[in-house]
Amino acid sequence: MLLQAGNDTYERDGTVLNNPAVTSDILETIADSIFSYTAYPTGLQILAVVEALVKKYPCLKEPATCFSGLYGWQQRLKYKSNYRSKLRKRDVPCPELEINSIKRKKPRDKNPAKNCMKPKRAEVNYLPPHPQGETTESLEKVRLELLEDFKKKNNDRVIFPKMAQTFSYRRLEVVTGSPAADDFKERWPALFTEAGIKEEFRRITTIPLEQTFMFNLDSCTPKLLSVLEKKGGAIGAKLRPILDKQRQDQTVEMKRGEVIGGLMLYLGEKEEELFLDCQADSFEDVWQHNIKIAVVGASYAEDPVDVSLILDGKEAVTGCGNTAKACTLLMGLIYSLNLAYPPTLHYTFEVFQKLFLDLDTIKLSPKVQTLKMKLLSKT
Repeated sequence: MLLQAGNDTYERDGTVLNNPAVTSDILETIADSIFSYTAYPTGLQILAVVEALVKKYPCLKEPATCFSGLYGWQQRLKYKSNYRSKLRKRDVPCPELEINSIKRKKPRDKNPAKNCMKPKRAEVNYLPPHPQGETTESLEKVRLELLEDFKKKNNDRVIFPKMAQTFSYRRLEVVTGSPAADDFKERWPALFTEAGIKEEFRRITTIPLEQTFMFNLDSCTPKLLSVLEKKGGAIGAKLRPILDKQRQDQTVEMKRGEVIGGLMLYLGEKEEELFLDCQADSFEDVWQHNIKIAVVGASYAEDPVDVSLILDGKEAVTGCGNTAKACTLLMGLIYSLNLAYPPTLHYTFEVFQKLFLDLDTIKLSPKVQTLKMKLLSKT
């Protein structure tokens, strides 16, 4: 009622609402809502919240000299007094805060902001608490049951609920331990299947993996091909064969793979940094590769015989079908194992995440922002 009255007064004569008690209540309520999503909101996320607040209640604007009346609210929310400390004192534990508490750090790292583990790629469930009534010991028993369940064929009805039940236990292991992919696969083999990767990605981000990636890839393809055609110089010459193949009678899957290859060239990155071409009868040793998509082909056919994902020098997932789906599943595994993007493919994976999966789209690198503007352009 106070805010509505303040809006009426603001519309009538431009007077802003100046009530410290109301300001305090607003900050407490908004902080509680923000922290239900993330314990470590970014500056851009806070700005988005403040913009929505002032748009709904213009009477909360501050003088125009304060960066359009938003700066003060941004600073108050950013430095909300001891809110994370209050969360730590609640009866329900918050693993995302506990893992960064000073008492868990080494003596040389006794600093609240040092070596802080927090979401970096718009994860909604980065480190959730255990389900009510569950403990680490009880979830370990379920994990052991899963090892036996996985040995049985067509057992998804049993496996999927248990994988959902142990999600928090798995995330705690991934975030705190950074296990090697091969070791983690031995402990959680059900995760390293197509269905397992998709379900884990949905638990982490709440969005469907393959549907979102393929829909946005297909939606961007016509405009992206137009952008590639206009590229000149040495890169433009390398793009010509890809553009010529797009005009041929190919399957949808092959066209998607070619578009991804063209995108990588356009971004100034090399296809061989991501894709490893092999022959079916002479599969190359992959021990020296950290993150790769192995495309096993036969010399007499264009379609690959098999496409697999390589992590830490070993095959992590086989039978991906085609390169576009392999890129999708690789993104799912990167989120599931909390892996860093390969430095030489920074822009490619940024496009995968922010343009094809719609995750953390507010802040883009200049190169990807330029590409996005060209894809949105009507000319």
